[in-house]
Amino acid sequence: MNDVEDFVVLLREEVGLPIERSQLTTDLDNVPAWDSLLLLKLVVALERETGRRMPVGRLMAMRSLQDMYELVAAA
Repeated sequence: MNDVEDFVVLLREEVGLPIERSQLTTDLDNVPAWDSLLLLKLVVALERETGRRMPVGRLMAMRSLQDMYELVAAA
């Protein structure tokens, strides 16, 4: 994953979350269809994409997809 656009594509294609880049900062409580199953799908997709283990506890504490992207991109 090289940039935020790759993250959006991963969310759409691997996780099945129909989201636009402009929605990444939306609080997860307001993201349609967001639930713990989608979080797990995201973790699996990120681990497969990056080849690294994801900090699940930290991802669970995040309030937006943008926060999650920034955590993953910083590692």
